[in-house]
Amino acid sequence: MDTRLPLPIAARRTAGPFEWRPAVNGVGDGAYLREPIRVRALHFPYQFWSNQLTSRLCLSTLIGMPRQHIRREAVSDQLFALLRDRILGGELPPGSALTAERDLAGEFGVNRHAVREAVKRLQQARLVEVSHGGRTLVLDWRRTAGLDLAVGIAAADSGPSVEDLARDALEMRACIGADAARLCALRCSEEAAADIVEAAGRYTRSGPDLAELSAADIIWWRLIVEGSGNVAYLLAFNSLVDGALPVADVPDDLRTAELLDVDAHVRLAAHIAAREAGTAERLARELLSRSVPATPRKAVH
Repeated sequence: MDTRLPLPIAARRTAGPFEWRPAVNGVGDGAYLREPIRVRALHFPYQFWSNQLTSRLCLSTLIGMPRQHIRREAVSDQLFALLRDRILGGELPPGSALTAERDLAGEFGVNRHAVREAVKRLQQARLVEVSHGGRTLVLDWRRTAGLDLAVGIAAADSGPSVEDLARDALEMRACIGADAARLCALRCSEEAAADIVEAAGRYTRSGPDLAELSAADIIWWRLIVEGSGNVAYLLAFNSLVDGALPVADVPDDLRTAELLDVDAHVRLAAHIAAREAGTAERLARELLSRSVPATPRKAVH
């Protein structure tokens, strides 16, 4: 016997900014889920532009997606994404109460277990918290959320633009790389310093193919970040290398200005080996800042 809920009549006439999709492969099968059409993050191979701390060729881009068949994921995952977007977009402002579990289940035609799982993930992302009175309150994500929310911010209908997030990520990589170079000069062993100098030598023999330079650059920067002895920097480095942050295209002239400056790579390695921490920091910041777009960011209120 087919227990699927009938598609709402209004949804048959028009999807508007939303679309109704049948839920499959997860809790709540047999229901329809009302989901906004929004920008999604997809991965495409070799876009030939650099955005990472290591100038790796990025595989991520953001595009507008038309209506399509439902993604094969749990209903609770989709409900989490929708509620997350409402919070990031300001539809559910900080301090407001999250819609009651029963009402959410009725609104989206899913069971309450799926709602509980979605709310649990919102709590884990530090987007909501359960108050002493039992109500679930929306938090100010700018004060509570972590870096792992960056992709969600880019996918939301409002909030920071993809371009602003790209610039933010590139500014972060320049700051992390510069301080990692400084700390590496102060902390790394003689053996680690020799490895960094040797890797810079290999870099001079790489290219001019940008993919080959990028691979050598990743190896070189990993040695520097590991040599800094800062675990937080290393974890941020891994996130940047893996493309965990949403980014927009970096102009070719900015990308090549960084990757093709072989001399700067060699000099930076030499400064680290000579324990010249201040000089290493300045050169690393100058090198990595070349990929930061010059377009000014909107004023922060």
